[in-house]
This record gives sequence, C-alpha cells and structure tokens, in this order.
Amino acid sequence: MEERPQWDPEAWGSAEGRPAPRAARAGPSLSSVLNELPSAATLRYRGPGVLPWGAEEGEDEEARKSMQTSADAAHQELPEPGPSRELPWPMQARRAHRQRLARDRVARGAGSTGAQWTRLIRRSKEKVREGLRSLQPWAWTLKRIGGQFGAGTESYFSLLRFLLLLNVLASVLTACMVLLPTWLEGTPPGPPALNASSPCGSYNPGSHGLVTFATELFNLLSGEGFLEWSPLFYGFYPPRPHLTITYLCAAFAIGLLYLLLILHRSVSGLKQTLLAESEALTSYSHRVFSAWDFGLSGEVHVRLRQRLILYELQVELEEARVRRKAAVRTLGQQARLWSVRLLLNLVVLALLGAAFYGIYWASRATVTLQDKPLIQRTPVLKLIVDYLPSIFISGVNFVLPPVFKLIAPLEGYTRSRQIVFILLRTVSLRLVSLLVLLVSLWSQITCGGNEEDERCKTCGYNYKELPCWETRLGQEMYKLLLFDLLTSLAVILLIQFPRKLLCGLCPGALGRFVRTQEFQVPDEVLGLIYAQTVVWVGSFFCPLLPFLNTVKFLLLFYLKKITLFSTCSPASRTFRASTVNFFFPLVLLLGLAISAVPVLYSIFLIPPSKLCGPFRGQSSIWVAIPESICELPQMAQNFLFFLGTQAFAVPLLLISSILMAYTVALANSYGHLISELKRQIQTEAQNKVFLAQRAVALSSVNRAL
Repeated sequence: MEERPQWDPEAWGSAEGRPAPRAARAGPSLSSVLNELPSAATLRYRGPGVLPWGAEEGEDEEARKSMQTSADAAHQELPEPGPSRELPWPMQARRAHRQRLARDRVARGAGSTGAQWTRLIRRSKEKVREGLRSLQPWAWTLKRIGGQFGAGTESYFSLLRFLLLLNVLASVLTACMVLLPTWLEGTPPGPPALNASSPCGSYNPGSHGLVTFATELFNLLSGEGFLEWSPLFYGFYPPRPHLTITYLCAAFAIGLLYLLLILHRSVSGLKQTLLAESEALTSYSHRVFSAWDFGLSGEVHVRLRQRLILYELQVELEEARVRRKAAVRTLGQQARLWSVRLLLNLVVLALLGAAFYGIYWASRATVTLQDKPLIQRTPVLKLIVDYLPSIFISGVNFVLPPVFKLIAPLEGYTRSRQIVFILLRTVSLRLVSLLVLLVSLWSQITCGGNEEDERCKTCGYNYKELPCWETRLGQEMYKLLLFDLLTSLAVILLIQFPRKLLCGLCPGALGRFVRTQEFQVPDEVLGLIYAQTVVWVGSFFCPLLPFLNTVKFLLLFYLKKITLFSTCSPASRTFRASTVNFFFPLVLLLGLAISAVPVLYSIFLIPPSKLCGPFRGQSSIWVAIPESICELPQMAQNFLFFLGTQAFAVPLLLISSILMAYTVALANSYGHLISELKRQIQTEAQNKVFLAQRAVALSSVNRAL
C-alpha cells in the first residue's frame, strides 16, 4: 500500500514548520508552476490587461480591489436557492433546507401581500403539476419496462400512450362538433333513392332484402352494406348549414391539436438529444452523480433504477467504442466504407422502387377485378380483391424491414445512428406506400387529372365508378386500419407465443435455433406511426376512425405488454433513449405532413360528391367557409376578409422574420457561451491533471532528498 507523503518542515526551509521565504525554498516557485498550467497559455492571448499566473499581488492593487469589490457585490446578489424539490441535493439536505426556510419565514413574519400571492401561485402550480403527473396512465408499467428492457423499449410504450391520448382528444372533439350537432338538428335522412334524372348517376348504399351471415361479415370487414350508410362514414351526414361549418372546423381543430402536441413532445426531446449528441464531457458524470432518484423507496424500485442506469452506461460505452474505431480509420478504409454505403443505399432504393410499383399495380388491379362476374359471385374472392392493396402493403412491410435491419450494421454506424437509418428507410417504405395508394385512388377519382374525360366531364369526378368518392376513401382507410390490427393479432398469437413455447420445450439445437426473441423497437414504432397516419388521412372521410384507433391502441398496449413480459428478453444491444425520444415525434410530424396533403387537396380542389355528404351541391368543400362568413355582420366580415389580404400578411411576415432573426441570434450567443464553458471545463480538467502530476513529482523529489 502506497504511503501518504508526510509534512517535512526542512524541505520548506523552516524548522518551525512555517513556509520559508521564496528564495530559501527548494524546488520551483509557485509562480513558475502556475505559469506552466495549460490554462496559462490562453492568458497570453488575452491582451495586456490580464495578469499572468503567479504575479505579485502589488503589481495591480487597484485591479485587485476592483475584482474584490465585484466579487463581494456578486456574492450579495446571489439568489436564494429555489424550492427544495428542485435542488440537486440528498434528501437530508433538502429537508434541512426546507426547515431553515420555514424558520426564516416565521422570523420575518408573513411578509407582504405580493409575496404571499407569489408563494400561493407557486404552490398551486406545483400541486397542479403533481396532479397531472399522477394522472398519467401506466406510469408504473413504463418504469418497470424501462428497468427490465431498457429505455428504447420504454419509449415505444410511451409513444403508444401519447398516441392514445391524441386519439381520445380527437374522438371527443369529433363527438362534440360532428355527432352532437347532427343529432340535435333532427334525425338524419336515410339513403338517397334512385334518381334516373340526376346527371351524376345514382347512389343507393346499404343492404337490401335478406342478408346472410357471410355477407354481414363481409360488410363488417369491408365497410360496405349496413356500415356504408352509418355515422362511421362521410356520406351519412346531411347537408345542413351549421353541420358543414362544424364538420370542417372539427377537421382543422383536430389537425391543429395534433400539430401542437407533437411539436411540444418534439421540443422536450430535442434538449436531451442535443446534449447526448454533443459528446459533452459530462456524459458519464451526469449519469453517475445525477441520475439517481433519492426519493425511491422499496427494493423493486431501486433495482429498476439501477438497471436503467446500467443500460444508459452500456449505450454510452458502446457509442464511444464505435467513435474511437471510426477515428483511427485510414483514408483507404474510409473510401472503402463509403463505397459500401453507396452500394447498399442503391440496393435500398431499388427495393423501395419495386415495392412502390407493386402497390400501384395492386390498387389499379382492384378496380378492374371488382367488375368480373366470378368475383361478384364469390364473397371470399370479392373480399380478397377488396383487401388486395392492404394485403400487398402489409406483405411489403413484413418482408423489407428485416432486410433493412441486416443492411444497417454493414454501414459502420453507431447503434443509435443505425436505428435512425432503419427508421428512415422503414418509414419511407410505409408512408410512401400509403401515399402511392392514395395517388392511385385520386387518379381514379379525377380520371388521371383529365377534366375532358367522359367520366369526369359532367360532375368533376368519376361519378360512374365512385358515386360517393369520400366514402370510398374512408372505406379504404378503414380496411387498412382493420387489416393492420388483424395482422398484429396474428403475429402475436401465431408466431410469438408458439415461438416461446418451442424455445421452452426444446432445450437442444432446435431451442437454440428458435431462441428467445427480442422486442424490435424500430419495427413496432413504425407500425404505430403507420397506423396513426392512416387515421390522419381517413378521419375526414371516416369521422369515427379516431375512436376505432383508440380501441385498437388500448388493446394493443395490453397485448404488447403481455407479449413483452412473457415471450421477450432484454435486448443484447441497446441504443440511446434521447435519440428515439426526439426522432419518434419527428417521424410523427412527417406522417402528419404527408397525411395533410391528400386531405387539403380534397378540400380545396376536388368537387364534393353530388349525392352524399354534408357538402353535396357545392363546387368545393372550402366554399362553405366563405359562404358562412358572408352571413356574419359586416364588421366581422371585413375583419375576417382582412386576415386574408396582403395588408395583413406582409406585416405578419415581417414581424415573424424579425422574431426569427432575434431567436437565431440569441441561440447563437447561447451556443458561443456553452462552447466557452466547455472549453473552460476542459482547461480546468487539464489543470487538475497537471497539478496532480507535479504534486506527485515534488513528493518523490522530497522523499529522495
């Protein structure tokens, strides 16, 4: 065991143990040691006004006094510590701080009325924040998942809970702004009767006569028959003046609510992502010294927190190892790596192109095959033909993501970056495949954009094949949602649980081949985002689709939870939680933007159906808004029309530009300040290492003497 260096008075030139004068001491002086510090090199470039390390105190007495005065003033102006729960202290220190504050308040008295109101408002905010935190569903379940399976798996269930909240809010708004006005203004009329004199043909939905069980089941799965003329779809709602406004305002209000909540979640995850990706020096120390929750009670909670910190440290170590490996690559190795990446990306693009062409072919073939007599006579074949685009999309989404997962490790990225690339490719596959399906449907509705086509010339849309095209779009989204749910159930019941049974019953080679499965976070997350994008596209044409998606996500949460704890094991390779906490909402924003394109195109450009829906008889769906504004008082009309003029848009653009420039400048200044603080931290660390080395060297010299 190494001996601790003892105090040697003679080494300092004084028998009494007091330091001798500088000239009498042995070894380097304090000034020379300080001038050798790494931080002293930076002082040489700061100009003549900065004193060097180890300068005599009398060299600038006025500067010293000025600095002392500033330090005293700063010490007096230091703010009092905040509330105890916001301080990074142990529980005993927080308790003592809270008791001291209570004694100080008693000593000072009640204080002014303003201070009392300030304390009351602060306490009220804290109570409201605690109440909202306690109302979050499945909080304990998410903690348990994070402690046992890592933060990546926990982020999937957190996203599922967030999407469930979005769908609940959308369902409530739809019920209040669409369903309630529909029934308050009277019972909606029945299906339209046959009208041979109508220039846009006839539309007669619903089942007629005796209906067999097979037909009812087919109608339930396809959205036809008794479901086609029901509150589930657009065509059911009557053309009433107030209903048209509330129907359209509900769509915009729900979209704005989606946007604000997703942006809030993205911004909250952006801070953690920037800190994690900045490679700050405090990466490990933050987790070692600040990640523990001193309010934990119970062995189960403590172990879960320990596992969570362990997963985070594993991720950091793996990321650091990959970065060190990338830093020592030669130029030839980098060129070879970039060539491999280019080749793999070309393969990915070829696979995506083939998948998109197949989806387009399936959607076009569905319309052609539906008119075949054999298909019309056979319910099973008719159901398969109706679900042909959904089957093809699900098949592509089932086959290609594992291929992307095999390609990602070959590109030499870190684990978190691999997850990002897998997500980008998979989300491109899922969302663009949905977009290809919508493009093919819109091509059928608008006759390929040819207004002179015989099918679209009379009514502005293909009334012969799609007399109520809005309901047809709603049915397609309904079938996609239902087929996605059935596919998830089939995978859980027919693949995952039997695989777990085989793994337990066959401990030999077959058991090792089957092995315990891991929870695939990228695939599962993209499944959620795909399902939510389908709902965003179809909610305007199928108003009750958010409610159906709420039921689906609720069922999916418990099924996935049971599957996770019953059949899955912790992932062998984890990834940073901050990456997914920011990237998942970003992909959600992408899905929301993609879904807004077909909905806005339908509202502004395509004429609504003349035989169904609340906007029947209008030249476009948006026309209902200007017509309603014209019924308002003249002052309200002038104000609302002024909002759409250049006199309002130009000043708004200028003010927004100024605010954006100010925000960018402020962010840059904060960035420079953060960079300077990081450099200071690095310099202080180097100083400490240097002083420790010099102390060891001086101790060795003193012992030798």
